[in-house]
Amino acid sequence: MKEELNICMLQCDLHWEDAQKNRSQIEGYLATVQDVDLILLPEMFSTGFSVESTHLVETMDGVTVDWMKMIARKKAAVICGSIMIKENGNIYNRLLWVESNGTIQHYDKRHLFSLINEEKHFTAGTERLIIEYKGWKICPLICYDLRFPVFSRNDVDYDLLIYIANWPDKRIGAWNALLKARAIENQSYVVGLNRVGEDGYKAVYSGHSQVIDADGDIISGANDQLIVRQNISENEIYIDNKSNKTVSYQIIDLQGKVVLKGESSNARILINLAQLNNGMYILNSQQEGKTKNTQILKL
Repeated sequence: MKEELNICMLQCDLHWEDAQKNRSQIEGYLATVQDVDLILLPEMFSTGFSVESTHLVETMDGVTVDWMKMIARKKAAVICGSIMIKENGNIYNRLLWVESNGTIQHYDKRHLFSLINEEKHFTAGTERLIIEYKGWKICPLICYDLRFPVFSRNDVDYDLLIYIANWPDKRIGAWNALLKARAIENQSYVVGLNRVGEDGYKAVYSGHSQVIDADGDIISGANDQLIVRQNISENEIYIDNKSNKTVSYQIIDLQGKVVLKGESSNARILINLAQLNNGMYILNSQQEGKTKNTQILKL
């Protein structure tokens, strides 16, 4: 059974080619973060997206990997981000999934960004990584992978698709559109974490990190917010209230009994189904004199 997943996205600027400063900065930002299951860091968080700085490459027993283990242990959470890793003579843009017990899984970026010659300095990965964590099946990918829908096709029934990125502001419209598309076509949650600030190539980043549900609706999003927190759960459904007027709702079982009811004027009304038994229900909502019935399935 899936547990509620408490996600923390760190949408920060990065010090160019300075791993020590980036580690110290991130550790400071995370000092007050508590009660979290998954901490997400941007693509190449230790150096910035400097594809020519391969002299700063690390190994799997290097300083940054050890630092990630320390953070995961202190926060009793998974920490996930990508760094440059050298292994068997090749250099990878490697996403590391580090658990609190020291277990590490990794994914090497499959689609390298040719516009700045990433493929001339890095070796492309070949396989996706599918992780099982707290009952969730998770597929983490990196930045440019977002433009390749076949690679993210949900043929393994994952529940959550993650993209960590350095996605420039001048193409942020594509970022917003493609994250929604990946959520809808794969019928899964999608989390997209992007950095902010300016890098050594003078590329500007504007964040737009977001969490999107399987309907393509943004649950939470941020442009200039440093820390983005969001809980996701399969025990939650939403009503979009575009009028911002009070909406009354009730959930009815197949015997016609009202098992849950309430009202709210929030723009996005959250209904928690955790107390209900598994089975089929009808969501009855009333807004401005109009009634809508929606069939829902609690698993």
